[in-house]
Amino acid sequence: MAKVKRLPQRTEVAQELTWDLSQVFSDDVAFEESFDAVKQKALDFTAYKGTLANGAKQFLTALEALLALERELEKVYVYASMKNDQDTSETKYQAMMAKVQKLVAEASAKNAWFQPELLALTPAKLAAYYEAEPKLAEYQTLITNWTRLRAHVLSETEEALLAGASDILSTASNVFEVLNNADLKFPVVTNEKGEAVELSNGVYGTLLESTAPEVRKEAFEKLYQVYHQFRHTLATTLAAHVRKHNFSAKLRHYSSAKEASLAQNEIPVTVYDTLVTTVNKNLPLLHRYVALRKKILATKELHMYDLYTPLTGEPALTFTYEQAKQMTLEALRVLGPDYVAQVEKAFDKRWIDVVANTGKRSGAYSGGSYDTPPYILLNWQDTLDNLFTLVHELGHSMHSYYTRTEQPYQYGDYSIFVAEIASTTNENLLTQYLLETQTDPNIQAYVLNHYLDGFKGTVYRQTQFAEFEEWIHQQDAAQVPLTAEAMSSYYHALNARYYGPAVVNDEQIADEWARIPHFYYNFYVYQYATGFGAATTLSKRLLENDPAKTKAYLDYLKAGSSAAPLEVMKKAGVDMTDSVYLEKAFTVFEKRLVELEQLLG
Repeated sequence: MAKVKRLPQRTEVAQELTWDLSQVFSDDVAFEESFDAVKQKALDFTAYKGTLANGAKQFLTALEALLALERELEKVYVYASMKNDQDTSETKYQAMMAKVQKLVAEASAKNAWFQPELLALTPAKLAAYYEAEPKLAEYQTLITNWTRLRAHVLSETEEALLAGASDILSTASNVFEVLNNADLKFPVVTNEKGEAVELSNGVYGTLLESTAPEVRKEAFEKLYQVYHQFRHTLATTLAAHVRKHNFSAKLRHYSSAKEASLAQNEIPVTVYDTLVTTVNKNLPLLHRYVALRKKILATKELHMYDLYTPLTGEPALTFTYEQAKQMTLEALRVLGPDYVAQVEKAFDKRWIDVVANTGKRSGAYSGGSYDTPPYILLNWQDTLDNLFTLVHELGHSMHSYYTRTEQPYQYGDYSIFVAEIASTTNENLLTQYLLETQTDPNIQAYVLNHYLDGFKGTVYRQTQFAEFEEWIHQQDAAQVPLTAEAMSSYYHALNARYYGPAVVNDEQIADEWARIPHFYYNFYVYQYATGFGAATTLSKRLLENDPAKTKAYLDYLKAGSSAAPLEVMKKAGVDMTDSVYLEKAFTVFEKRLVELEQLLG
């Protein structure tokens, strides 16, 4: 019997391929000391209650104490969450994470008086405070952002109750995460080399790119066997999470959970609706691409598990992690020497946790806080897709680096809405770099194929997710039970509409909603699609090698939350209130689709 290829234990991973969390806290003892200090500061903060109306200096003192508390709390949270993510089966760090989540809830409850008390200050009184205390000018944009949602803030008692229950209200997403990353056991499958491999979400993505149909089919069917087995449990967790969103939106006097979520970043719901409308208008382009895929693969039936394998046969480009690092640096040189120097620092200073290990959180992300490096979690495989993932997450981390370097703490973060733009701009730059440097027509076709698949996954697929997310919230708001059968039925029909008649709408794909972690965020996924559209415009501007346009882009990376997201993007060169930026993206998609059609005859 063939030996099963299993993931290494965390202790078996080479140190240089792990992130160095000693840059956050030297060890767990230092974390515990900081945890205790933050807990005490949360208790001490209640002493400021009732002082905001006592004058500008008292107001400033309380405000700075609040920000200092939040800053330290973020740091302990980052350490605990990343320790937990590197091996979610390690009970020590499960307990550490649970302890921090409880502290966050307790601190939020003790801070809950601040916002209602702030909103009790009239605009005239705040104006007088700015005049009396010049240092408050440093926080004026932040205060304005907090007070713009006056109509949606509850009483002090209600805010305290909600804040205190935050860890309880997060139970559904926490259960999903533990189940998905630690407790679900996937079967052994066979890869195209005939090796027995333990299936996981990360391995699954690689197997779907296999050129062997039987490998793709086995991975697809066996993965969904597991999720189908637990679909009722997963429907319960997702439905509970949706109810939380709808409950909060209703309590805060929003017309919908979608409006409540978008309002946090000053994004009108028309931006979301325009995305869905524009993508649906351009579904024929996706159907055309899917039909091309069926023709080139010369298969009688095209299945959902056939949508990721390269059309040009065996992958023309594979990379070790070391090779990927060098190509990343070359592709991003257009952003300037300082940008490249910071990317080199990410590699050299162990900001990146590279390879998969048993219990490690699946997928990839960029994380950290204002006082830590902008860390990256990967589950590296030697594929072009993983090279794009590396470049993508570095886009996030460099955005974080520049924001935290250039902005004070109060503006040292950026909204979710603009977050995906920096990462996707990097992906577009890598695509152009590969098309320019790879002269072999077969490799060019492979890169074009990868770009079109990336567009499919980022614009079309994420908008499909956005439609599903809105639907489950609407169903719950209408008091329609969100059962596994109802969600699978709707998702199956939605999937058929998106991918068109050229692909078999496999019954297993109806359960795809059960394995998507982004549904446990709060109307997040649409921003991948809007971000890709904006990145198309920005990457084109960067490739013009105009110093003014490059500076405008870097200024966007440095802006943080010092201005509203739409304003920041407009200064960078993109008006996201207009569908034009999306139509430009579809124009590029069609252009590259034509190029691929011509290359493949």
